[in-house]
Amino acid sequence: MKNMQASNRWLARAKSRGGSTYLMMTRWSSASAVIVWVVCASVVPLSAGDWPQWRGPDRNGVSKETGWLTQWPSEGPKVAWKAKVGLGMSSFVVAGRSAVTMGHADERDTVFCFDADTGQEIWKHSYPAELGDNFFEGGTTGTPTIADDRVYSLSRWGDVFCFDAATGKVVWSKNVKTDSGARVPDWGFTGAPLVHGDRLILNVGEAGLALDRQTGAIVWKSGAKNAGYSTPLPLKHGAETVALLSSGQSYLAVNLRDGQPIWNVKWMTQYGVNAADPIIDGDRMFLSTGYGKGAALFRLGSGEPEQLWKGKTLRTQMNAAVFYKGYLYGVDGDTTEKASLKCIEFATGAEKWSQPGFGSGGLIVADGKLIALNGTGELLVAPATPEKFESIARAQVLGGKTWTAPVLANGRIYCRNTMGFVVCLDVRAP
Repeated sequence: MKNMQASNRWLARAKSRGGSTYLMMTRWSSASAVIVWVVCASVVPLSAGDWPQWRGPDRNGVSKETGWLTQWPSEGPKVAWKAKVGLGMSSFVVAGRSAVTMGHADERDTVFCFDADTGQEIWKHSYPAELGDNFFEGGTTGTPTIADDRVYSLSRWGDVFCFDAATGKVVWSKNVKTDSGARVPDWGFTGAPLVHGDRLILNVGEAGLALDRQTGAIVWKSGAKNAGYSTPLPLKHGAETVALLSSGQSYLAVNLRDGQPIWNVKWMTQYGVNAADPIIDGDRMFLSTGYGKGAALFRLGSGEPEQLWKGKTLRTQMNAAVFYKGYLYGVDGDTTEKASLKCIEFATGAEKWSQPGFGSGGLIVADGKLIALNGTGELLVAPATPEKFESIARAQVLGGKTWTAPVLANGRIYCRNTMGFVVCLDVRAP
């Protein structure tokens, strides 16, 4: 971030409103205690290929789909449909034939629901919103969530909506900045809503905010300091369920019953951009952010997490890396530099390979393969292996700036760019 004058103007506008870059099964034991951490399963009844929430059914960027096409013609995979949704970096969520995302145009944010097969618009809902072009084009940055028969969304300025998933009818709405007194962070609220039981958990406030998901009533709230930009990750901690999320200064675990902090890891990233979601394997937690901060691995236990290593081999500014079979695959570097796609060893942080010039895109893993969308709209498929990076398919599917990770759902890959052009690619086997 170079132009502080422009930043001050934007912050003044945000302040006048009252005020992201985007964001277990573990076990610890000692002679005296045993604590088990488990990633909570989705409450949504899913088909095998659905992707109803941020980072997929298991919230880890890994799809269970197999058998999708990795051999493409020279012109690339078949285009099922295209659309334009407006400025932003919101990802897609997909359940059945509903594909939902968000965008901004004409001083309004819009939540769109498309038919996943045809791209036909099923419903949309628009509401007034600022562009928020603070060192990027602006627009929406968070991603909706589909749960049961509802769609939930959070805007950068605190507008929360609960929609009927089939019709788009607003079941309830509220502005959590106004109602809770939370401070709007520099790039607005982002991440995705987490549905847990009868509650909707948002990364709003210093340590999250819980709403009744049937009515929108506030169940508990936290201090008015800056939230971070990650999505709350649910964890089973003994008899309690906690959420792991970021603030502007730390990553922390909070009890979902009452909002009380369980532990806190101080994590100071420039401008408070703690955006990438944590990654969990066993009793270990990986954190990584950009702006030169780097990464660290921690062991989880009954008290504060214990640091195992730290380094700068992977600096994920926005999209979290993906953990697969002992290795992490992710983007190293910021939007202001030529970021690389890297593979590092989870246990040690050792770099295994680096693919320069990837840019600030994102990736997922499916059937042992990386599906990666680089920063200029080229889609690549490569084996997820620490040996080397070697693409087996690639195609230029979009132009312009593409900071949003692709989504694979029911044999279709969804890609979007910052300007809001969407392409749905049919990779179903014949």
